[in-house]
Amino acid sequence: MILSQLQSYLSEHDRASLAELRIHFHTDAEALRPMLKRLMSKGRVRQLPSASKCSGCCTCSEESLELYEWIGSS
Repeated sequence: MILSQLQSYLSEHDRASLAELRIHFHTDAEALRPMLKRLMSKGRVRQLPSASKCSGCCTCSEESLELYEWIGSS
């Protein structure tokens, strides 16, 4: 996967969790984070504030709560 594919996905979907990106691109979260940071440094993507888990929840992964939103132009 290359940076432009990640950028295209986010521009088409507006917002995605790290878990969604990991599944879609069949890529480890640790490989995606540097690419997302690169897009953030270019002003195309922003990380949304982390949602908190509901009390007693152990189902949601941290990756599903780590959200990114497209803010740049195509």
